[in-house]
Amino acid sequence: MTHETLSLSDLTAAATAAARIAAAASDVERATWLRAVADALDAHSAELVEIADSESHLGATRLTGEVARTTGQLRLFADVITEGSYLEAIVDHANPNSTPPSPDLRRMLVPVGPVGVFSASNFPFAFSVAGGDTASALAVGCPVIVKAHSGHIKLSERTAEVVSAALRTAGAPDGIFAVVSGREAGVALVQDPAIKAVGFTGSVPGGRALFDLAVGRPEPIPFYGELGSLNPVVVTAAALADRAEALAAGLAASFTLGVGQFCTKPGVVFIPAGTNFATLLAEATAEKTGGAMLTERIAEAYPDGLRAVAALPAVDVVSGSVDQDAAAHGAAPVVFSTTAANVMDRPEELLEECFGPTTLLIEYTTGAELMAALAKVPGSLTATVHAQPEEDISGLVEQLSHLAGRVLFNGWPTGVAVNWAQQHGGPYPATTSLFTSVGATAVRRFQRPVAYQDAPESALHPALREANPLGIPRRVDGELRLP
Repeated sequence: MTHETLSLSDLTAAATAAARIAAAASDVERATWLRAVADALDAHSAELVEIADSESHLGATRLTGEVARTTGQLRLFADVITEGSYLEAIVDHANPNSTPPSPDLRRMLVPVGPVGVFSASNFPFAFSVAGGDTASALAVGCPVIVKAHSGHIKLSERTAEVVSAALRTAGAPDGIFAVVSGREAGVALVQDPAIKAVGFTGSVPGGRALFDLAVGRPEPIPFYGELGSLNPVVVTAAALADRAEALAAGLAASFTLGVGQFCTKPGVVFIPAGTNFATLLAEATAEKTGGAMLTERIAEAYPDGLRAVAALPAVDVVSGSVDQDAAAHGAAPVVFSTTAANVMDRPEELLEECFGPTTLLIEYTTGAELMAALAKVPGSLTATVHAQPEEDISGLVEQLSHLAGRVLFNGWPTGVAVNWAQQHGGPYPATTSLFTSVGATAVRRFQRPVAYQDAPESALHPALREANPLGIPRRVDGELRLP
């Protein structure tokens, strides 16, 4: 199911053939495929973690947990498709007495066809070859061709071998899964007419270039890109008065986690002016050591980003040094500070993601100034508010809901639960769509609706047949009916 000697056109042709078989397979069959992959990855966890650590420097503990997260989300999607509501099955019986008369209409979601997936650098398991994009596409019956990330190419190759063997043994059709590598292969994958959707996690420039290719094709396709995110945090004066030291410790742990390479890292933090919070954060950050970054290219870019921020007017370095060699010695934490007024004067420069263990404190003087500065923050995956129970923060929550897909209260955004309610997506540039890439509804990216009018029972998918033989939740004549 992964054949290095085959051309991309051979792989996409095989994926097209596999798409019909996968779409026709029952949810129970596809769930068996997913669980087989999960079991195989668990069985090879120690081997894969060793390879991953040699390439990503993320450490065995973190990577072992990431394998568990990866296999857990594979099993979640197996549960999602066997539960059945992901099909959004709707039945409206014929009504000759309505105006105008209504035919019998039955609607459900079907797989879009072969999908291209781009691995991320910062999660070599959970957002890579067998990650959430791959799992959610396979779950609904879409063959997947993964473009491996150059930062962990050996891991990608070995993971692909494990996944392919598991799928084959479980009875999945040949052609349902493959891996390619190289920049040219990635571009060609997006442009291949057989590919019907693309999932991507990576940088804004790279993602935007591929997005433009996807929508500029003779047959445009959806591009589900997760690109960049500042993940703003707002701390109220009351919260700071109550627990300033705990907030400093929590923020220090969050923005330095994984050497600051999480897509949910809190990159900008709004705090009341005239407090000692910056000093407390500097003290909490002093305990955090540097670490090797994912790739040499990322490590080289980090100090450049730090120096660009430090050179801006009215920006102070609270802790750490911008003069560091992250490639040679690891990336060390740096905290900056500025004012909300300065952010409003130069939002394009100050509100730009710097990938690595750094964050920017932004001091606000009034609630109105805070809201005005928040309005300049680009779309993010998360937004967080730290406040006291007695405070009225309804207006602030409304503002944060406009700029992020997940709003947190009195917590920290690093760490993304994989469950039914999760939303990991937000307004551009956080993502290029309205959907999530984590959680049960991630499958919706790789489905499209089809309605069947006055269809004979024998021509209908079991989900739409009158007796509901699958026993799934459906909406019938406007009424939601549970099995």
